[in-house]
Amino acid sequence: MTTPLSSVKNLRPALTLLGLGLGAGLAGCQTDIAEPTTAVSGNASFTRYIAIGNSLTAGYADNGLYLEGQQNSYPSMLAQQFAQAGGGAFNQPLFTTAQASGSGYLRLVSITAAGPVTATVPGSAGRISPTSAPYTKYLSQVDNLGVPGIRMADIQTANYGNVQQASPSAATFNPYFERITPDGSNQSYFQRVKAEAATASFFSFWLGNNDVLGYATSGGSAQNASNTNLATPPPNTITRTDSFNTKATRMINALTANGAKGVISNIPDVTGIPFFTTVGPVLKATLTSRSVPGLVILTGGNPGAAATGNRKQITTSDIRDASGGRQLFTLTSSPFVSLIGQPTGRPWKFIYSQTGLPAAGFGSYLAAFAIDTTKQFGASADNPIPSAFVLDDVEQGLVATATTAYNTSLLNIATAKGLAFFDANQYFRTVATSGIASNAVNNNAAFITGNLFSLDGVHPTPRGYALVANEIIRAINARYGATVRPLDANRYRGVLLP
Repeated sequence: MTTPLSSVKNLRPALTLLGLGLGAGLAGCQTDIAEPTTAVSGNASFTRYIAIGNSLTAGYADNGLYLEGQQNSYPSMLAQQFAQAGGGAFNQPLFTTAQASGSGYLRLVSITAAGPVTATVPGSAGRISPTSAPYTKYLSQVDNLGVPGIRMADIQTANYGNVQQASPSAATFNPYFERITPDGSNQSYFQRVKAEAATASFFSFWLGNNDVLGYATSGGSAQNASNTNLATPPPNTITRTDSFNTKATRMINALTANGAKGVISNIPDVTGIPFFTTVGPVLKATLTSRSVPGLVILTGGNPGAAATGNRKQITTSDIRDASGGRQLFTLTSSPFVSLIGQPTGRPWKFIYSQTGLPAAGFGSYLAAFAIDTTKQFGASADNPIPSAFVLDDVEQGLVATATTAYNTSLLNIATAKGLAFFDANQYFRTVATSGIASNAVNNNAAFITGNLFSLDGVHPTPRGYALVANEIIRAINARYGATVRPLDANRYRGVLLP
């Protein structure tokens, strides 16, 4: 799972959007696990454990992959606990100390009256952009096969890490997979996993989040994003459920072919994460105090004027907060919502900058969507709020339908294979609604202060990953009669405060 590139680089809204408090969170649900006296593997074997997944598996956090995040990945934590129950060595493709900032990431500079201020720590390991030098290769044995950005839809894409055959800017190329793939290899992710599975005794599988997350975090703004007819869909679209099921089944068949046991995690409902729940409530309160009845948004990603149906009127009361409402504003919108009601093109310049197209084409881009930046931003159909800033109720319905279908597939596969199953969807729903307590310390889904989510509003902090690891341990122990010890999640940090 990853956030859109550059989507959370500057969080400086001119109005007090985030309402951050540094006090304790919700009392929440207690998830402490009674620690067994002796760690045993039960009828599982942790001799060689491999982890299959995306950015969540890799330890991605704060809008980047860097050394500290890798060291605090949930598979690394699981492997530490497995070692007490006969587990073997666990090898991760760690960045070196000299390249500790990895891809680059966000850090919190300060918290002001206007909200949090972040800065980007530059990457030091390569692939800062598609045209820069590649990441330094890691070609030793890899047991953590988490690849940020990968979807279930991508697992059989040939040349997925081969820059000799795929452009670094192509959707069919992944620079993180390139890093662990020999030069010139046309190997797919599925082929790599199948090869590693031949000697594995246990696996964790948490893959499929990005098949719906990219669509959601981009506000459903990809052109023709609702067209799910392609088995391998374009970026930021929703993967077909039949394709998802076929590829997930194929992957689990490969992982279990030699008798390995494992644990499958399902797909959380992304609409409860801080990326979607932070901006809207305070924006709603601000608009209400100013007697602003509603806003005009662009919906979807197809060009055209208002007559084409790509504009949508939303009422202020329908912006989601604790009291109700449906429309979700993305964290990406945070620096721009203070411009509502002003004649401005700044939000559209930002949106256009993310396309990678030449600056000279900005005027043509505006014309394609019939945008007039001399009109009041968000108050006029001629200058609506960009689609990338809002996941509307219809788009949320598409996300929910796909998530439910994906999770049905994953549960059916786990049941048929007799595998452990972590219901991440239910877990994160609990986090969003009531919080989670760990050894009397409260944790919740609040942005920055809730301990669980990093600065990108999507990926967990080390504390968040530790709590996930404990839930996975709970599922493993229940299914295999094991007594793997839980982690003390309180030893791991939340967001680093300045």
